[in-house]
Amino acid sequence: MAMPMTRWLIPMLVVTLSHCCAAAGPPSPPSRPMCHRPCDEKVCSVIKCTWEPRPDPKIPINYHLQWEPANSEDGHMTSGNSSDGFIHHFPSHGELRVWVQAWNQHGSVNSQDIVFNTEDIIMPPPPTFSSSYQDHLEVHWGTICDELQLTVGTCEVRYRTEEHQDWVWYEDKLCDTYAVSDPQPGTVYEFQVCCACGSSLKSNWSVIHRIRSAESAPVGEVDVWRDCSIHPSRYDCFLTWKNLSISQARGLILGYEVTVFYNNGTVKVVNVSAVEPSTLSVYDEMMWRLTSSLKDVSSVSVSAYNALGSTDATHLVLPAPGEAGNHQPIDLEMQEENLTVSWNSPAQFSDNLKQYVVQFKDCLSGQGFDWIKVDSNKTTALFKGAFKKHTSYQVSLFAVSNNNEVHRLSTATGYSVQGVPSTVLSFQVFSYTDTEAILFWKPFPCSGQNGRILYYQIGVNSQKVYNISGTPHHGNKTFRLQDLNPGQDYEVWIRAVTAAGPGEISTKTFKTLRQKKFDLIPVFVVIGLLLLMISLALILFCVCQGESKVCPQCIYEKVPDPSNSHIFKQMKHQINEPLSWICNSVHEPHPKISMLEVVETKSRAFEPDGLTRLVMKDECSRTDSQEDLREDPAAEECDRTDRRYGRKEYSKMVDSDEEKVDCWSSSEEEQCTSGYEKHFMPSPLEILAD
Repeated sequence: MAMPMTRWLIPMLVVTLSHCCAAAGPPSPPSRPMCHRPCDEKVCSVIKCTWEPRPDPKIPINYHLQWEPANSEDGHMTSGNSSDGFIHHFPSHGELRVWVQAWNQHGSVNSQDIVFNTEDIIMPPPPTFSSSYQDHLEVHWGTICDELQLTVGTCEVRYRTEEHQDWVWYEDKLCDTYAVSDPQPGTVYEFQVCCACGSSLKSNWSVIHRIRSAESAPVGEVDVWRDCSIHPSRYDCFLTWKNLSISQARGLILGYEVTVFYNNGTVKVVNVSAVEPSTLSVYDEMMWRLTSSLKDVSSVSVSAYNALGSTDATHLVLPAPGEAGNHQPIDLEMQEENLTVSWNSPAQFSDNLKQYVVQFKDCLSGQGFDWIKVDSNKTTALFKGAFKKHTSYQVSLFAVSNNNEVHRLSTATGYSVQGVPSTVLSFQVFSYTDTEAILFWKPFPCSGQNGRILYYQIGVNSQKVYNISGTPHHGNKTFRLQDLNPGQDYEVWIRAVTAAGPGEISTKTFKTLRQKKFDLIPVFVVIGLLLLMISLALILFCVCQGESKVCPQCIYEKVPDPSNSHIFKQMKHQINEPLSWICNSVHEPHPKISMLEVVETKSRAFEPDGLTRLVMKDECSRTDSQEDLREDPAAEECDRTDRRYGRKEYSKMVDSDEEKVDCWSSSEEEQCTSGYEKHFMPSPLEILAD
């Protein structure tokens, strides 16, 4: 009885042996051979045959090229490599049968045979060009068919311009010449030719023969534009233009004439040579650039010339510095091999639109720069080229009006492949208080973005994360952290995010301030202080206004009214408006000062009421004083006032600057003292007592 292991091993061995037996055997047959007789300048002594082998990677295979005359069985064999072989001994005329044999250690196999006439497989060498003519663009060539004692067969010609690499084929039983009809003037043409001798095979293509057609005056216009810096801090523009196409140049361009018109009316003509080096311009990759800046330039014109004439001048009106607009959105589809820009037709230029201009510029180095001019009825532009990874390209769309004025419509940034951004620059805690902090950082330059910045992430103590928009992409950035705790340590971090993911984190630490003591003062205390200050202000205001009639009388109940004074009543006859005199006297630079002189008498007078008072004496006689008193009506008025108040009059005021000194006696003084003075002014006894 067979063991279980044996029952599994037997089928496996059978399968393995069957595969081994199937692999062991003769090789697969090679393809049918292809043969020809390559000729040098005089003889065609060898037949070369080629085939496609079918090698076996496990077992080496050998190949043999075999042949025999078609009407004989006298065969020959020669060893060959895996794909070709040579027959050295064969009849120069007649038919041969040729095949290939492949063999290995397990056997051999033959390919299908081929039968041919040895004369029919002759392949002459390529013909050589003997002469050419510019005026009508004609080429001539020769073959060695005569040396081979063969008739000249037909020839085939192909040509192309140097500008276009597609061949134009022409075959019409040509022998030794061909002329291009209506060639482009001043254009380099490339020719190749191959020929057969009699009924033989055609030769290989000859080497390329170049010839320039006759020149004529250039046509068209120069493609002119301006190259401006994309950095606002060092904004400047330079004139640039492209070479004319070969079909436009129609000959060798000798130079360019550039006319510059300045804002102040100055006109400058610059001649840029295309054949000699010059400091006025720089030439790089089919593009010219003027080295002088376009500052203060209003417009330019450029024309190209050769020995026979010049093109029409191309005019370009420069926009004002700083002119920008984003009224026209543009869509970018960017890969490493190409850039496609599309947009919608702007309504504001529908009637005055000549063409569009689409340009791109490498933001990193500023060297990758190109533009395309698009017809006004198209809204798509395609650039082909190698666009670098992780590099920002600024793409701009312009509209050119019929009078050649340039208007920027929109600008966008594109990347062929985006990467993660680098670390955020100059991140710091700008300032902070007890509950707030202001964060500051700078935007990425072109070299550090690696992709479009979608937003910034800011984290606080690994708890809160804020997403801050990445637009606008210029200008310093700030962010205010709020609702912080006083006197607490904080760790804050920031990183930028693109479509490829977040960048590296930059971290800062800070500690908020402690809360100040004056912050604890109750609100009602502050309000009370404010009310107190307002009250004091009102009181001071009324005190300052108390000298006039503006302040209400109720506030000053006990302030005397100056109009009740006898002094002012006496001046009533001298001044019509006493109150205005009072006001004016306050502002006089040298006011008149009245002096009061008190003289103590030797005797005492007794009043009827039993009171004793002092008698005032001066140098004047008592009689004269009484006569003056009787003549003065004001004295009588004082008398009446005295009776009303029960007291005698006060003395008369004497001005120090009067030439005549009015002196009153003590009795007159007693009679003219009014109730106003008695009530508010001190008596002579009180003055002496002091």
